[in-house]
Amino acid sequence: MHEDDFVAGRRDALKCMAWAGTGALWALNGGIASSAIIDSAAAAPASSPAAFTFVQLSDSHIGFAKPANPDARATYREAIAKVRALTVKPDFIIHTGDITQLSRDDEFDDADQILKETGIPTFFVPGEHDMVDEGGGKTFLSRYGKDSKGAGWFSFDHGGVHFIGLVNVADLKPGGMGNLGADQLAWLRRDLAGHATSTPIVVFAHIPLWTVYAEWGWGTGDAQAALALLRRFGSVTILNGHIHQIAQKVEGRMTFHTARSTAFPQPAPGSAPSPGPQLVPPGQLRAVLGITDVAFVRGAHPIALVDSTLA
Repeated sequence: MHEDDFVAGRRDALKCMAWAGTGALWALNGGIASSAIIDSAAAAPASSPAAFTFVQLSDSHIGFAKPANPDARATYREAIAKVRALTVKPDFIIHTGDITQLSRDDEFDDADQILKETGIPTFFVPGEHDMVDEGGGKTFLSRYGKDSKGAGWFSFDHGGVHFIGLVNVADLKPGGMGNLGADQLAWLRRDLAGHATSTPIVVFAHIPLWTVYAEWGWGTGDAQAALALLRRFGSVTILNGHIHQIAQKVEGRMTFHTARSTAFPQPAPGSAPSPGPQLVPPGQLRAVLGITDVAFVRGAHPIALVDSTLA
């Protein structure tokens, strides 16, 4: 997507999408986001004006071993290597769900061991694949849900930015649509009540909080109730995974961004009979996996997103 088109999209509050990239390195200063290719960021001197950076990873699907990617652990390690190569060490990582394929202890163990190579604190929200154990997500919560509420939602403040981790996979609706539920929405209202409209907000959840493609369940049915609570803020960035490809949307002062998987791609909306692991020609897998470097820069600039791959 060209920068001029993106700027026009923000000015006119039009929907804009780009299908490229995956996890994200975010840098924040004043709540406005911009970016650079992660390979360039790794080689660049530490001269960014950003107040701090963090990394988004998503859909690692540790345990997946099918033709679309015979070894999801290997590609996850490659993504982690890119994070470790960054010149400026991120303050933390957020993982936007589907850490594992089947919620098995050995899958969580392997994911944790790989991630520990960064030495960076990490915050997690679950994907639906992290909640298929007999306890319906108890394994995830026992590992990552300390001090969280309900099915794992929580918030924290860092560098003047308020972060909110939401869970929209605990009560999936027909067709796979995500759902937040009344309890979580009531908590969100209380959580936001004490924050001034000038506070930059970053929300992260697994399934997109806007309807990318309802026929495949790529959306959250009650997302509008959450967005209504967020509209009073001057800068809101919403990060999701689930669809394994980049989709961007700007709606007023809200910027939506979905990250691609580090494990395998999925088809573009409506381009196949159904969603699911997409087989790509030999040698091309790493060209459709990667991470995205994004920076928040103080000022009245539109968000900029540049996605790099593992290739």
